Amino acid sequence: MSVVVENLTVKYADLTAVDNVSFEAPTGGVTVILGPNGAGKTSTIEVCEGFRRAASGSVRVLGLNPATDHRALTERMGVMLQGGGVYPSARVRDVISHFCALHNKKVDPISLMERVGLTSRAKGTWRRLSGGEQQRLSLALALAADPDVIFLDEPTSGVDIDGRDIIRDIIRELAARGTTVVLASHDMAEAEKVATHAVLFTAGKVIASGEISSLVTSRKHVRFTSAVGLIPAELAVSIKSPVTDLGDGVYEVASEATPQLMTRITQWLSDNNQPLLGIDMGIENLEETYRRLTRGNQ
Repeated sequence: MSVVVENLTVKYADLTAVDNVSFEAPTGGVTVILGPNGAGKTSTIEVCEGFRRAASGSVRVLGLNPATDHRALTERMGVMLQGGGVYPSARVRDVISHFCALHNKKVDPISLMERVGLTSRAKGTWRRLSGGEQQRLSLALALAADPDVIFLDEPTSGVDIDGRDIIRDIIRELAARGTTVVLASHDMAEAEKVATHAVLFTAGKVIASGEISSLVTSRKHVRFTSAVGLIPAELAVSIKSPVTDLGDGVYEVASEATPQLMTRITQWLSDNNQPLLGIDMGIENLEETYRRLTRGNQ
């Protein structure tokens, strides 16, 4: 494992931002740390990068302690910061060239600029770039280190469709060559397009982690729409499966969609003079998994 986090706690004065969390990010995998704003994602990544101290717990990145081995880790780590950290009047070509020279990994700045789709903006300054272009420049600076592990904080935030395609392709290329990618995001649909593993955060705690395929495919469901105010417990007794009220007249049955189950649902609705307005049968996506687990932790 390239990143191992054990019992990590991060505090800001009396506020606990990250509360005793543990997870791992495998070598050559794409691990996404998911959760809403304020869930503790950025604080966790900052400790992994060595930019923030933990109140307690341990973190190892490439076998190194980010707090005490920061210089050695910096030589093998790429970091894409929110906000970029680039001087407003710096030109794209110059800042990429500077970072490539700084890391001295023989990364060609011209090729790197082309890789992130900024060749036509080579003479443009940071302040003149669009939000998506600034994100791609920040990614280029992280890639200048030719890293063994790279941390990306909301890499596709504010990026247009073409820019997202570029960033996704780069993430996949990095993983394919064995680079460990750890990214923080609140966009679960976007994360699911590139990530192999997920760490689900809420209110500073990890509620689940592991391979995305295991997190989402283990949960089959039937979801139907009917009248608001059905009593899930009564339906559950009749169909012999758990039922959850998702709100707005949407109900979920945590069971595989067999013909027998569908018959029991429709028969119960008919017997109770309730409409069947829509139905969906399938496997949860990552966002649905997160919502279910969050409800279970409230």
